[in-house]
Amino acid sequence: MLRLVGADIASVYNYRQEINVIFATFILFGLLGLYDDIIKFFGKQTNLVGISWRFKFIVQVIIALGIGSYLYSAMGISIINVPYFGVIDLGAFFIPFSAFIIVAFSNAVNVTDGLDGLAGGLLMITMFALIILAASILDTPITLFIALWLGGIIAFLYFNTFPARLTMGDVGALSFGATLAVIGLMLGKIIAVTIIGGLFVLEIASSSLQMFGKRFLGHRLLPLSPVHLWLQSIGWEETKIVTRAWLAGIILALFGLWLAFL
Repeated sequence: MLRLVGADIASVYNYRQEINVIFATFILFGLLGLYDDIIKFFGKQTNLVGISWRFKFIVQVIIALGIGSYLYSAMGISIINVPYFGVIDLGAFFIPFSAFIIVAFSNAVNVTDGLDGLAGGLLMITMFALIILAASILDTPITLFIALWLGGIIAFLYFNTFPARLTMGDVGALSFGATLAVIGLMLGKIIAVTIIGGLFVLEIASSSLQMFGKRFLGHRLLPLSPVHLWLQSIGWEETKIVTRAWLAGIILALFGLWLAFL
């Protein structure tokens, strides 16, 4: 067992592989988001659209499939823990499953990042729950990474609350969402993490449902999407939406933690 500053380093998988896949996810999705942000603010387009959603989605899928393959082939991860059903071994199907989860969470955080402090606050709450999960299985590398990430999120949130002086942008949202998914997959608790980050899921689900209606049915299925924009349209103030989202996030985090330990 390795030691760091006098303390033992324990990990479920090879600690180098854990560090490699976390930082690879963080950096690769961050670079994609950075490129999108650069195009938005310095490109020829003037409507802040950035790169096309098709290009962004294809790159996300390619990166996610590579990460999923690494988790499965190099680290031997193929299981998920489903509350009340126990551990399920997905075999090779774990690769497309993990790719879907990574892309979904990456876009979910990006969609949620629409109000001052909304995505940052929900990420902070999610990080507190994840650090409990990582510490419960005595995985030092993941626990330390989440602790450092949490410190960064809290510092960022100090300047991101209304009125925001700093914004997350795609560079932060895409990398944070994808890394959140990868940590959940490594912990084997991705179902619980989906509950913990339930508001991210709600935001991306509402946007996906709206896109489906427009493309295949020819009309909107919802008055407005994502959910936080609809709440604004009916008169809710931005600070009210964010504060109540944090409260809902805390409740979901507690419920998700309870499910994770079943």
